[in-house]
Amino acid sequence: MKQLRQFEPFIAFPHLIKWLPISVVAGILAGIASAALLASLEWATNWRESHRWIIAFLPLGGFLSGWIYHQFGQTVEAGNNLLLEEIHNPKKVIPFRMAPLVLLGTDLTHFFGGSAGREGTALQMGASLADQVTKILHFKGANRRILLTAGISGGFASVFGTPLAGTVFGLEVLAIGKIHYDALFPSLIAAIVGNQVTLLLGLHHTAYRHAPLIPTLTIWGLISAIIAGVIFGIVARFFAKVTHKISHLFKTKISYPPMRPLIGGAIIAAIVGLSGTTKYIGLGISTIVDSFYTQLPPWDFAAKLGLTALTLGAGFKGGEVTPCYQVLIAFG
Repeated sequence: MKQLRQFEPFIAFPHLIKWLPISVVAGILAGIASAALLASLEWATNWRESHRWIIAFLPLGGFLSGWIYHQFGQTVEAGNNLLLEEIHNPKKVIPFRMAPLVLLGTDLTHFFGGSAGREGTALQMGASLADQVTKILHFKGANRRILLTAGISGGFASVFGTPLAGTVFGLEVLAIGKIHYDALFPSLIAAIVGNQVTLLLGLHHTAYRHAPLIPTLTIWGLISAIIAGVIFGIVARFFAKVTHKISHLFKTKISYPPMRPLIGGAIIAAIVGLSGTTKYIGLGISTIVDSFYTQLPPWDFAAKLGLTALTLGAGFKGGEVTPCYQVLIAFG
């Protein structure tokens, strides 16, 4: 027994040696994909803000996006839900086409003026690209789940510049409320590598604000954080429910998929035109940055929540986390 205990620290070595190169590859693929996403979104946003008349063509952009998915992407239409399904019940390799299709769809959303995020796109690209390694290594079951988790972690970390958060996010997707430690090392390596690759390619993440000091931990501060967390959780849940309700409504009322984002785009374009501002479309990063220095109007959260839920519910592509941050910050 004593001899076995002497070798306990080395038991994990085969697992680490096996997953190190695989995780590095997953991170590199995720980092390159996120770099392409960030660069294209920056260009699309800047062009749209310089030529705001393009928002009037949002219905056509929505129809184009919907038509492309209807013709070529029905097998990957489920997006993040497909990733969750394959992680928890692995069946077949995620098609490579998910990556370029979701990138194109997200760029079209932002170019024409929809309100959406980017993390969902990064997750789908990271996971689908990583899953192509399955064809080479013939992974099944637990090994494939770990590989998909690493791809998700790499995608999240590289698009936000947050390796630790990306690691934890990927592990939570694998099993909510539990940590599977066999996926910890691959997810961490993929997250770190993915983030570094994005930075090496010249992409930079938004610096919202550098805190001058760390506030003193007090009982009231802790209670306030708990209360804020509960409120933010309720608002985020409401946001998800509204998005799902709108999606269900569009799917039940409009049978031809490309028409859903066309009609949704027409409504969004009309709202933006009547409001006279583009504050509530796109990623909303500028509003998040401004919130650290000025008090946002009380209706900002509702406007952003409504437009994002309508954009995603109507069938446009993109994520929901970054807009959700703006919703929560405005609400707070």
